[in-house]
Amino acid sequence: MSSDFEAYEQDFGTLTAEITNKIGRIPKLGGEEKTQLVLNVDKQLEEVRELMEQMDLEVRELPIQSRAMYQSRLKSYKGEMDKLEKDFKRSRIAYSDEVRNELLGEDAGSSESQRAHLLDNTEKLERSSRRLDAGYQIAVETEQVGQEILANLHTDREKIQRSRDRLRETDANLGKSSRILTGMLRR
Repeated sequence: MSSDFEAYEQDFGTLTAEITNKIGRIPKLGGEEKTQLVLNVDKQLEEVRELMEQMDLEVRELPIQSRAMYQSRLKSYKGEMDKLEKDFKRSRIAYSDEVRNELLGEDAGSSESQRAHLLDNTEKLERSSRRLDAGYQIAVETEQVGQEILANLHTDREKIQRSRDRLRETDANLGKSSRILTGMLRR
């Protein structure tokens, strides 16, 4: 399993390097190119989040002896992910400030803190939505596993009942044959 984790680490390194490169390019571009790059980075950040979830699942399945080492590595990756998201948010703010200044002129600078606060809240809401979706998915999977277990238990119960019926039948036949043999011995 650690080989899976290491493969995820390589993917994480590649994706974060690409994202860092693109985040640095966002303020330098303009127009449709900039919008496409922002969307692309957002998509890649989502891929990194999913990769982190996979890494977390892998760590949970590792033996307890080696789990601590992988958990510390995962924690540092989470810190790196948070930094990437903050850098992306800053580049998006710079991008939206440029657009706002083009449309409204330089007078609109007073609402920058409000805008940052709104972006913060929007990101928190998006993260909460993703967590809820993940929780819902886990609940659905758990329900499916429970249904499978109940079906297996039902099948096992039927098998046990059939075995019990055969055992009673065999017991009755043994009793009958015992009486017949006893009768034959008396003759």
